[in-house]
Amino acid sequence: MAGPIVVMKRYELKYLLSAEQTEFLKARLTGHMELDQYGRTSIASLYYDTPDYRLIRASVEKPPFKEKIRLRSYGLATEASPVYLELKRKADGIVYKRRVQSTIPLVEKFFAGSGDICAGGQINREITYFRDYYGALSPACLIIYDREAYFEPGGDLRLTIDYNPRYRTDRLTLTHSMEGLPLRPPGHTILEIKVQEAMPLWLSAILAEGRIYKNSFSKYGEAFRQQLAGAPLAG
Repeated sequence: MAGPIVVMKRYELKYLLSAEQTEFLKARLTGHMELDQYGRTSIASLYYDTPDYRLIRASVEKPPFKEKIRLRSYGLATEASPVYLELKRKADGIVYKRRVQSTIPLVEKFFAGSGDICAGGQINREITYFRDYYGALSPACLIIYDREAYFEPGGDLRLTIDYNPRYRTDRLTLTHSMEGLPLRPPGHTILEIKVQEAMPLWLSAILAEGRIYKNSFSKYGEAFRQQLAGAPLAG
C-alpha cells in the first residue's frame, strides 16, 4: 500500500471564534500571512474507534497522552481517489502525526487485518501496531468542515479557520455526502494555530486585541458529547 508518507511534530493551539472575531482576525492577518492556493476546502475525517468507544472516551478525559486514527479526504471521495490515513498522538502539548496516502479499498482491507499500510518501514509498524493493539477498529464518527488555510511566507507558522463544522454517526463513508449535524452555532468557526516553536509576538498581539483565547476543543470529542446528550451511544 504505497503512497506519500508525512511525519509531523508541532504545537497545535485551538480557539473558538464568533463570526465577528473571525472577520477581525482575517483582516489583521493581511501583510503577515497568505491564504494557500486551495482557498476554502471541504474536508472530511472518518474517525475509527473500538465498539466501546475506547479512544474517544480516553481523549475527552484530557490525559497527558492521547491518540486517535482517522481517514481523511479533501472533498467527496471515490473508491479510486486519494485518501489519507493519519495516526495522531498528543503528548505534553506536542502533536505527532504520521500520515500516509492510500485508497478506501486498501484502507478497508488494512482494518480488516490484511496487508500493511505503506509498504513497510517505521511508519507502517507504528500504524499496524496501533491497529493490532486496539483491535476491532471500525468507523465511528465522520467530521466535516470547510477550511481556509493560511501560511507565513518563509516561516513554519500555519493557521487554519474551519467553517461550519459538522458531524454524523450514520452513513460512515467518505463517498456519501458532506452533510452533517452542526458542532458550533451558526457563523462560529474553529481556529487552529500550528507552530513548531513559539508563537510570533505579532500574532499574540492580534489575539489579545481580538479577545481570542485558547480553548481545549476536539471536533470528535464534541460530537461524542452531543451524541451522549441526545442519543446515547452503545457500549
